[in-house]
Amino acid sequence: MDVILMERVEKLGRIGEVVQVKPGYARNFLLPRGKALRATEANKKKFEAQRAQIEADNAKKREVAEVQAKTVDGASVVLIRQASNAGALYGSVSSRDIAEALDAIGHKVAKGQVVLDKPIKALGVSTVKLVLHPEVTVTAKVNVARSPEEAELQAKGVDVTQDMFEREEAGFTEAYDPAAEPGLATDEGEQIAEAGAADDVDAAGAADDADAAGAADDADAAGAADDADEGTAAAAADEAIAPEATEKA
Repeated sequence: MDVILMERVEKLGRIGEVVQVKPGYARNFLLPRGKALRATEANKKKFEAQRAQIEADNAKKREVAEVQAKTVDGASVVLIRQASNAGALYGSVSSRDIAEALDAIGHKVAKGQVVLDKPIKALGVSTVKLVLHPEVTVTAKVNVARSPEEAELQAKGVDVTQDMFEREEAGFTEAYDPAAEPGLATDEGEQIAEAGAADDVDAAGAADDADAAGAADDADAAGAADDADEGTAAAAADEAIAPEATEKA
């Protein structure tokens, strides 16, 4: 399909040029956005009649965009989003999100002026293109982080995802503790060791009690034996006295 360009279109042409494009591209993008007209004889005549005014209007818009470019070029915005430890966002950052973030810091940028090849779906700092005018393009940085602190680190060039991974790896390294049983954490090993020591003390106390009880039993047995010996001696004495009494009688 042949169309007349109403403004400069990247990789396609400048104002007033007649170019051939795919029908779908023309119907879905160029024509509905006012970037082109169908290259009919009527439209060609209409364009030529208004060419001077169209070019003058374009020049004014370009000047405004160039002024804006001086302030917005290199701007940086921070977007706080939830993400996994691997850095994958629970969702994504769109052109609308970036336009709203820029607007929040004083830069009026339309959603359609933010050019993203694809939505941002991971933590990190990305450079995005802002097309302020078909002939004026600048860039901005989008810092996507889970917290303001992480955003500051990322702005300094720190890969927070890698840093977190390394800290988690280091967290699995434990100092050797002989009191800890295999497969148990150090604190749990200490608790078991303390419990074992308490059991040893209880066992020792029980042994002492048993020894004391045994000693007491031995003492009782000895006393009983002494009593039995005394009783035998007394009986023998009685038997010795009994004959003497008989003889006297």
